[in-house]
Amino acid sequence: MNFRTQQAANKRKTIGLLMGMGVLVWLVVFAAMTYFGNSTAGIVPIAVGIALISVWGSYYGADKLVLTMTGAKLIQESDNPKLFNLVHEVTIASGLPMPKVAIVVDSAPNAFATGRNPEHALIAFTTGILETMDRDQLQGVIAHEMAHIENRDTLVSAVAATTAGAIAILSDMLTRMMWFGGGRDRDRNGGNPIALVFSLLILILAPLAAMLLRSAISRKRESLADATAVAFTRNPAGLRSALEVLAADSTVVHQKSTSVAHIWIESPLDGKSVSKLFSTHPPIAERIAVLKAMESLN
Repeated sequence: MNFRTQQAANKRKTIGLLMGMGVLVWLVVFAAMTYFGNSTAGIVPIAVGIALISVWGSYYGADKLVLTMTGAKLIQESDNPKLFNLVHEVTIASGLPMPKVAIVVDSAPNAFATGRNPEHALIAFTTGILETMDRDQLQGVIAHEMAHIENRDTLVSAVAATTAGAIAILSDMLTRMMWFGGGRDRDRNGGNPIALVFSLLILILAPLAAMLLRSAISRKRESLADATAVAFTRNPAGLRSALEVLAADSTVVHQKSTSVAHIWIESPLDGKSVSKLFSTHPPIAERIAVLKAMESLN
C-alpha cells in the first residue's frame, strides 16, 4: 500500500469515526428524552456550551498552552542552525509556512507539533531526540510533525474532544437528575420499561464509548501523519528508522500527563499495560511495518 492509499484510507476512517461521535450524541439526547421526557432538551445546549468553552479556549491558545505544560522553550535559528536547516527543507517540501521551533530539555527522544493553524504552528524536540537521531531520521520526525500541521490535527482533536466532553457532561448531568427526582417524572408519565432500561444503559455507557472513539480518531491521525510525512520526503526509510530508535528506547518524557500525551510522536502513556482500544497511538511496531511496506514499493 503506497502513501496516497494510506492517506485516503485514514481520512475516510477519521470521517467515519467523527460521524460515529455525532451518532453517539444523538443517541444520548434520544435516551435522555426517552427516560426523562422533553423537559431535558434544554440541558443539551448547556452541556455543549460548557464543552465548547473548555476545549476551544485551549484550542485557540494551543501553542502557548502546550509550551507551558511541556516546559518547551522557543529557540532562534542561531541557536541550532542544523535543526532549522532541516525544518526549512521539510517546510519547502510541504508548502507550509515556517513553524516556530522549541526545545524540551529531556533525555527521552520525542517530539510534538501543535498550533491552531499553519500560521500559528509550533514544532518541539526533546534534547534526547536531537542527540540520538541522525539527519535522515530527524527529517522523518520533522515531516511527521509537519504532517500534523498540514492535516489540521489540532482542529480534529479539538472537535473530537468537544464532542466527547459534551457527551460526558450531558451524561453526568442526566445521571444526577436520575438520582434527584428524574425518576418520579418518569413514573408519572409511564413508558416502555425495555426502552427505559435501554436508555439508561446508553446514558451510562456513552462516555466510555466517546472515549474509545476519541482514541480511535487519534490513532488514525497518527497513521495519516506517517503517510503524509512520506508524501513530503518520499523517503519512508527515514521515518521508519526514527520509529525503530523510539521503539528501542525505554526512557519516557517527564511531561506525560493525559492532557499532552497524545501530541508526542511516541505517546508516553501507551505502554503494554494500556489497552490498545484506549491508546492514542497505533502500536509502534505496526507503524514500522506499514513504512517498511512502503519502502518495498519504492
